[in-house]
Amino acid sequence: MTANNDSLFSDPRKMLTIAQAGKWASEQTKRNVTPANISSLIKYGSIVAVNKNGSLVIHISDLEKYYESVETRGKHAYQNKLGKDINWRLSFEQFKEAETTKHVHRLHAYKGKFIPQLVEYFIDGHIDEFKTEVCFAPGDILLDPFCGSGTTLVQANELDMHAIGIDVSIFNAMISNLKLSSISMTDLATGTTSISDALLRNKVGQQSRVFEEELLKALTFNAEFFPAPRFRRRVQKGEINEEQYGRKYAKRFRSRFYRLLRKHNVNNNMNLESDRFIDSWFLPSVKNEIDIAKKIIEETSDALLRDTLRMILSRTARSSRATTHSDLTTLSRQVTETYYCGKHSKICKPIFSMLGWWKHYSVDTLKRKVLFEKLRTNTMQTCLIGDSRSINIFSSLEKINRRLAALAKQRKIRGIFSSPPYVGMIDYHEQHAYAYELFNLPRNDNSEIGPMKSGQGKLAREAYANGIVDVLRNCLKYMVKDCDIFLVANDKFGLYPGIAKRANLIIYKEYRRPVLNRSEGDKGIYSETIFHLKRK
Repeated sequence: MTANNDSLFSDPRKMLTIAQAGKWASEQTKRNVTPANISSLIKYGSIVAVNKNGSLVIHISDLEKYYESVETRGKHAYQNKLGKDINWRLSFEQFKEAETTKHVHRLHAYKGKFIPQLVEYFIDGHIDEFKTEVCFAPGDILLDPFCGSGTTLVQANELDMHAIGIDVSIFNAMISNLKLSSISMTDLATGTTSISDALLRNKVGQQSRVFEEELLKALTFNAEFFPAPRFRRRVQKGEINEEQYGRKYAKRFRSRFYRLLRKHNVNNNMNLESDRFIDSWFLPSVKNEIDIAKKIIEETSDALLRDTLRMILSRTARSSRATTHSDLTTLSRQVTETYYCGKHSKICKPIFSMLGWWKHYSVDTLKRKVLFEKLRTNTMQTCLIGDSRSINIFSSLEKINRRLAALAKQRKIRGIFSSPPYVGMIDYHEQHAYAYELFNLPRNDNSEIGPMKSGQGKLAREAYANGIVDVLRNCLKYMVKDCDIFLVANDKFGLYPGIAKRANLIIYKEYRRPVLNRSEGDKGIYSETIFHLKRK
């Protein structure tokens, strides 16, 4: 919000420039608050800025109120709801999102993953001065029987440890292994550029891009009816009913949208009832671009390059689905026209061309792979495809990585760090349905433990507990006698004491942590427990 006259800003000693505000906030919060962070707070109406002599300034009292409210919403709010025994050090509140999604950890979106700092805390003895017990050392072999997107494996590499992952999802295993792969950056740049060039030459895509350019110009409509940050501030103060106002002006803009569609002969019709994900969640112009990229990728002879390009296409496709910006995780409804976006507090549009996302993720993938190469240690990590309840770990590993298999047979597995599925929370195959369909990958939905489709009733909880017990019993066959097992779980049904007993384990320690840093899913207050298990 900007203004020309405000008595609050009459004292120049209490006015801060954006750069000064960043420095002040960094000192107060003991975190790195950048000028860009301050600008974002202004944009979203969290703090007020005024124009003084051509520069934006913030009154220090507004900053104090904002950061006091952050503190109230943070530690105190969590302790009030979850109890004073919550371990706040394990909130990792000092880490910004760029750090919790560092390097290859964000090569692909994945709902339900934990942050790398959580893994580091428990497997690295040097991250916390208050941590007295060290369970693992460089050269040890770790296991993650619910590998997901490979966070444990990547952090094991950073910390000079070997690691084995297991996942029933072929796509999950592919993501994990690609994060850890060493690929020629030149080949990757050449491969992504060839697809960008093909998309640029595509006539259908050209039509869509010209249409979108004109649509974006027309969306200067937002500056008049949804001015940032003034509009957000008025909503926060209750001066505007956001739902009614947004619906009203979205309807008013829609006639312009359809005029542009007709002008450029762009098709926004989708088969919303189709059983095929690609038919029902991508606009025709995006489907056309996906086909072009996919054809080039499937003709790529180098297997590692082909899979890496597949991962970039999958990431691009995910961001190009015809849904709202706030609905990328849940996918509740398709969007084929402009709409009021609650996330951005303005009129937004669906995606008519994926070229921009393809270019962005191509560059981002290169950058992240380069960053990880600088940290890579000379250790081995592999994610196996299989059911952790029954897989023969050593024989399966022998087929994929003989060196790691030989080392594992000799030393055995030192410990586990893993986050099992939560009861009835996520259908892990379904969250990447577009990727399975794009690349014709077989799905193993029926092998998931605790899927959302099974619910959280008594029978579902029993089946879940049986599944986790079977996983632990199977994995223990391949582990050293004095192994340490760390399982991250939101055990709201109190299942893990029984699970541990049935697997012939004891709960040695428990750590309850507030979950703050999440880039996927809801932002409600909740905790999870890290169970440290040992053999009886």
